[in-house]
Amino acid sequence: MKIIEKDFNVQTGNETITERDETAAETKKRLDLAKEIAAAQAITDATAAAKASLLARLGITADEAKLLIG
Repeated sequence: MKIIEKDFNVQTGNETITERDETAAETKKRLDLAKEIAAAQAITDATAAAKASLLARLGITADEAKLLIG
């Protein structure tokens, strides 16, 4: 993957743009982060499905459940 870096020198007003390939460490970090995001999304989806299932079994809406709790 290409990485584009921009450096701006405030004193001179010059902007330098460089494009480079990511390092092996950056690739590993990016892929690890993508795995963490996917796992967090899976947990969020499972939690939402469980809540929806519970509400359906109870026969109430989400708004009605909020009234019962708070």
